[in-house]
Amino acid sequence: MSFYDENAETFIRDTLSVDMSAVMGSFVEHLPDKGRVLDAGCGSGRDIRSFLEKGYQVTAFDASAAMVKNATQFSGIDVRHATFSDLIDNEEYDGIWCCASLLHVAKAEFADAIARLNQALKPGGVIYLSFKYGASERVFRGRYFLDHTEESLADALRFLPELKVVSMWKTADARPHRNNDFWLNAICRRVY
Repeated sequence: MSFYDENAETFIRDTLSVDMSAVMGSFVEHLPDKGRVLDAGCGSGRDIRSFLEKGYQVTAFDASAAMVKNATQFSGIDVRHATFSDLIDNEEYDGIWCCASLLHVAKAEFADAIARLNQALKPGGVIYLSFKYGASERVFRGRYFLDHTEESLADALRFLPELKVVSMWKTADARPHRNNDFWLNAICRRVY
């Protein structure tokens, strides 16, 4: 997380105005009105604010102290300084938003992180996941990435039979200077 602490201002400037409305729309159509949402790895707080404006009750955390500070100021809610391994919530949320956050969890720790997120979901709740599109584990410009394709993500989720994939789709990066980058998006439902 040192990358985000050291480069918070640049990262926030590059991502704060990114339009996530189409992807967020695909997620919120599965949520009850005024439902509880966890923004897991919230970054700048951009999406927290969008959820609040839509009437959702939002809890959020991020592993970067600089991002927590900014997200708290930008969104107006208290954002927790935590990692996925700190998550101990039990059936609290109607939806969990993991937008470009789980991709920084090491492959060896991914099963624990997704199991904790699954446990935090209410039965019937949904989780949104996004990853750089590909099939590699890599470090790029000081950040670790776990990339996924449809096949590799489905395989990584097989150990949780109660978490069913509702949809998966590929999108181009929404940032104008990244039009050759692609993302894998997924919505999964905890069925019991």
